[in-house]
Amino acid sequence: MNSNDPNQNPSPLSEVARNPDATARYLANVQRVLLDIGENLETLARETRLHLRGTHVEGDRRYHAALRARPVEKALRDVLADLNHLAAGLEKSAYKRRAHDEAVVNTVRDRKERKLEKMRRKNPELQATPGTTSDQGERTRNVGYSSPASIYDLSRNRDSA
Repeated sequence: MNSNDPNQNPSPLSEVARNPDATARYLANVQRVLLDIGENLETLARETRLHLRGTHVEGDRRYHAALRARPVEKALRDVLADLNHLAAGLEKSAYKRRAHDEAVVNTVRDRKERKLEKMRRKNPELQATPGTTSDQGERTRNVGYSSPASIYDLSRNRDSA
């Protein structure tokens, strides 16, 4: 028996991974939980800051408590920043998952179009005959009466008025 066989013990998230909408819903739920945890951590950081900065020891100057509290405050800020980056990464991965499925669909379509284009180049009789538009007819009719297109054309069109 092969322990890597996915049919033996399917993961509960395997169906979620197969469907971009289910993946987006799952990641949104995880993100919601993380943001709730983030709110609790923000409250904890505020209360910790108040407690630590209010803890004075005999002989302290006014700023000593704040200096002792800085490493703890920084650690909590770092955790909050990491949590916010994680929540943003979850949202980004949901978009990337949907973009992946769209890219797969577009790849199949693009390959078909390239194959048809390649067949058209090999067999010119399969191409549609280009029709002459009235715009092209006007351009060929008025060649002698056109104004110079650039300064280099001035020498060829020396008509006196």
